[in-house]
Amino acid sequence: MSEAPFMPKATAVWLVENTTLTFKQIAKFCNLHELEIKGIADGDVAKGIKAYNPILAGQLSRDEIEICSKDPTKELSLIKKVDEVELKARKKPKYTPLSKRQDRPDAILWLCKNAPELTDGQISKLVGSTKNTVSLIRKRSYWNFSNLKPRDPVILALCTQETFQKSLEKAKRRVEREKKAKIREEKKAQSASV
Repeated sequence: MSEAPFMPKATAVWLVENTTLTFKQIAKFCNLHELEIKGIADGDVAKGIKAYNPILAGQLSRDEIEICSKDPTKELSLIKKVDEVELKARKKPKYTPLSKRQDRPDAILWLCKNAPELTDGQISKLVGSTKNTVSLIRKRSYWNFSNLKPRDPVILALCTQETFQKSLEKAKRRVEREKKAKIREEKKAQSASV
């Protein structure tokens, strides 16, 4: 098996949408089955996966794609393998472009449904919103609540999977501590009444 590009399905989505390469060439390059590539083209496979441009990522050249588009027997070759995505620690809150700002309430709704143990403060930090907005969405009294669609903040690029996991683990530890404290209080109350 040859080396696959970083995010092979997302790369395959981009290649299907933006090139005239054969399914066989894309399948071989992305280490996927030819039927999966056909499914991507038909819209049955990889629904909701955002296309990943291998040219911008430095994994393919435009010339290579053009050469392979003209010769269906030629195989695409990976320029470089990206194993680690470089993460830079941020100190200040990041700027969210106008086009992404309407995604925040959707992400908040997703977090409230799929990670209810997160506090309003943790959710607001993850997606770059205010505690008030999170609170309104959690109470279902947000002004545009009926139009919200829960969407994963990691897929929307509002936070990284790593920061989401860290927040979730922290929240779970807090919930466990609160449970143990409640049990201790109940035991104290029972022993005091005896």
